[in-house]
Amino acid sequence: MARYTEAVCRLCRRENQKLFLKGDRCYSAKCPVVKRGTAPGQHAKSRRKTSEYGLQLREKQKARRTYGLLEKQFHSYFTKATNMKGAAGENMLQLLERRLDNVVYRLGFGDSRAQARQIVNHGHITVNGKKVNIPSFIVKAGDVIAIAENSTSIEKFKAMREGTSKTIPAWLELNSQELSGKVVELPKREDIDLSIEEHLIVELYSR
Repeated sequence: MARYTEAVCRLCRRENQKLFLKGDRCYSAKCPVVKRGTAPGQHAKSRRKTSEYGLQLREKQKARRTYGLLEKQFHSYFTKATNMKGAAGENMLQLLERRLDNVVYRLGFGDSRAQARQIVNHGHITVNGKKVNIPSFIVKAGDVIAIAENSTSIEKFKAMREGTSKTIPAWLELNSQELSGKVVELPKREDIDLSIEEHLIVELYSR
């Protein structure tokens, strides 16, 4: 499967905000957004005022890069969202939040969405007792996501039994002792702590 392989910190600098793509590094003084504070490229400081299309594009790129998706994948979520009842923008964000790799990240099993995707790919996660290694798997209300029994001895997961400082969203419930989490309900817009103006993405794709 195709994936982005360049320096991910450039993506944060291009969007001029932290997208939390590198886990703990994003919270440290080493974060390039803090250290450098400018967009990448030789002429970053001389860029002109952004047009309406440019604002819409930047918002789409910000959301796409946050969840670590390529353009075709991201657009497919928008298409699904438009076929659902309700606001297309909110539906799209809800679908993205319900991806298994994102849920693993939100529960604190992974330090970043990229690491969470790797954890899922390597077969360390079960959903309702069955092993699932598809990062794009969409969870439902009531689903139980857990660390596979043969993976609980891994140091990273063992340390989680002592608790985590990560803030767990209201739509999820974490049992750190059992290394499992539950989807209490489907996420609402107010549960998604991302500074994304989804209406701009809808306007972009509706052109």
